[in-house]
Amino acid sequence: MTRAPHFGVTLPQIKRSWQECRTAAVHFDALGFDSAWVCDHVVGVPNPKLPILEAWSLIAAVAAVTERIQLGTLVTPPFFRNPAVLAKQIATIDQIADGRVIPGLGAGWFQPEFESYGNRFPSLGQRMQALDECCQILRSMWDEPSTSFDGRHFQVKEAICEPKPARRPPILIGGTGEKKLMGIAARRADIWNNMAITQSVLGSKIEALRRRCDELDCDFERIAVSQQCVVIIEESESAARESLAKASKIYGGHMGAGLEEHGIWGTPERVIECIERHRALGCSGFLIEFFGRDTRPAAQLFAESVMPRMRENRTPQPAPPGDPTRCD
Repeated sequence: MTRAPHFGVTLPQIKRSWQECRTAAVHFDALGFDSAWVCDHVVGVPNPKLPILEAWSLIAAVAAVTERIQLGTLVTPPFFRNPAVLAKQIATIDQIADGRVIPGLGAGWFQPEFESYGNRFPSLGQRMQALDECCQILRSMWDEPSTSFDGRHFQVKEAICEPKPARRPPILIGGTGEKKLMGIAARRADIWNNMAITQSVLGSKIEALRRRCDELDCDFERIAVSQQCVVIIEESESAARESLAKASKIYGGHMGAGLEEHGIWGTPERVIECIERHRALGCSGFLIEFFGRDTRPAAQLFAESVMPRMRENRTPQPAPPGDPTRCD
């Protein structure tokens, strides 16, 4: 199945004010981006002293000042919040947003922020188990009249979530582990997101997810694939190469890993070519961090010169949320 391209954009959040975030969100909404994203960290990463706006509070505020753009997290880990309370929060925010919330979930990795806030940070295997339990609780809270759950990490007794979300929120699972993480994605996710650090091996990661779905007898075609990515777009090749050199130094080995060889950068024409290479591998979603202190000019150039051409002659496919064939 060929899905229509989905273009998301990150919101200003670290060392940025609410006013800056609001202005950008309204601008991105007007430009026609499909979604806007925030990271779910409670301290700056990797420097905990960096100020950062809290993710779900920010999404609630952005939901109230935008009209069309979907809103999500990259990514919310277990142990930050009680999953039943999180389900209630998301349901309320989705009412505010009129059905535009995409909860992005992951295992979490930055140990200092867990422990400084008094949260558990067990082994990766246990965090994966907790992630799976969290997904089950969220779905049940949104679908069932009441939820009882007795798991290893979380317990819920006849919890009621009313009102329900305006729509059944699609769950994004972010991460690259080919056994446990992708097993959770195969069973629970509507969207699987490949991290920026493994963008260079996107094709092999997609094939690993396909194999995991086959092993678990889950429908791979039901899951949309997205890529977290830096995008550098400039009017000229010389300006793009200058920005690329700066971005490689700033982002280092996480967001900037393999950026020149495997990333999305250049003039609008080259950016389109890069996106098409990703799409040929089976990726339909692009969750973009535009390079620059103020990302609005780059986002506008992308919206005006790339998105219309990528969307022309594309037949949108049915969205995965609410698909009854989920492997629960």
